[in-house]
Amino acid sequence: MPALERLVERVILSSRWILVAFYLGLAAALAVYAVSFALKFWKVASHVFDYGENQMILAMLGLIDAALVASLIVMVMISGYENFVSRFDEEEGKGDVSFIGKLDAGSLKIKVASSIVAISSIHMLQVFLNIEKYSSNTLMWVVVMHMAFVFSALLLGVLERMGVKKGKAEDYPKL
Repeated sequence: MPALERLVERVILSSRWILVAFYLGLAAALAVYAVSFALKFWKVASHVFDYGENQMILAMLGLIDAALVASLIVMVMISGYENFVSRFDEEEGKGDVSFIGKLDAGSLKIKVASSIVAISSIHMLQVFLNIEKYSSNTLMWVVVMHMAFVFSALLLGVLERMGVKKGKAEDYPKL
């Protein structure tokens, strides 16, 4: 029986490497998104003298939104790999990845939720800068969804804080 148990444990532990396919897929998606960003940037750059102030602000918000989404993808890839698959070797990179180990699963959830709130905020600002294009029903749902994201992020922060108080404080990152 112990041999079977060890085999099951090895299979389960080794299965974490399947996650690498997801992280590589996210890296490919990031490359595709970078092309999309370059096209958005080119459109803004080619219309720099044509756009009015509001149009330029909306275009810049679109670029900022894209950068936040890309950062979210990178954050999930790196910290997910670090937390669930394998630690990065800092010796090889001469400390280039020293920031990675600071994101555990709890702090990753909070950072992801915060990024979603920031992305939602930018989208909501874009909607309100073009308010004449939206119905009052659509505006209401944009605000409701944004508040749901804010509430979720706050709740995750509170739950993480409660977990810190129950565990050893030095085992958890400061919020």
